[in-house]
Amino acid sequence: MSTQILLVEDEEALAQFLKQELTYEGYEVTVEQDGMNGLVKARESNPDLIILDWMLPRLSGIEICRRLRTSHNHVPIILLTAKDEVSDRVTGLDSGANDYIIKPFSLEEFLARVRVHIRHLQEPNADLLTFYDLSLDRKTREVRRANRLIDLTAKEYDLLEYLMSHPRQVMTRNQILEQVWGYDFMGDSNIIEVYVRYLRIKLELEGEPRLIQTIRSVGYVLRE
Repeated sequence: MSTQILLVEDEEALAQFLKQELTYEGYEVTVEQDGMNGLVKARESNPDLIILDWMLPRLSGIEICRRLRTSHNHVPIILLTAKDEVSDRVTGLDSGANDYIIKPFSLEEFLARVRVHIRHLQEPNADLLTFYDLSLDRKTREVRRANRLIDLTAKEYDLLEYLMSHPRQVMTRNQILEQVWGYDFMGDSNIIEVYVRYLRIKLELEGEPRLIQTIRSVGYVLRE
């Protein structure tokens, strides 16, 4: 069965170009050019991947992300936008997007990002990751500390999943950016530190011991 992709983009020429290229890659693509119609289609058709423009008629891509995540729909979402400030990226990721591509972008990079998210869906990895008293269920995307259910944003989940997939291994900032965010930030961005802080607050809410350790000037490691 072919991979189903929903593309929500109101710029008709770009939408048709991306649909054509994705179809060449073997994906089955549905295009919507209106935010509200895109949300309805996402809920009705349960695609394997959604590609969203930020600025859309009637309903923005950000709002679509938020509504899908609020209803516990965890389909991978790639957000397309011309907004390139770090604060905009954080807003997009916090809304529930898994990835963020800035316009204009190269076709090769775009297709590579799509392959990454499709590959994650198809990887035969174990559904349950555990470390110390922390557990992460890839199938339901539920995270628990002992018996406490922890509510994470999509990018917080992605970061924790990556660290839990490499327990006791020091992961560098570049590795984390490449594998979790899918791109390198230019300049002195502190986005990893921001999300590590978010995770620590939630994981240590009831005084539990710290599991995400900082390796100064290198990166982070998950260890007791």
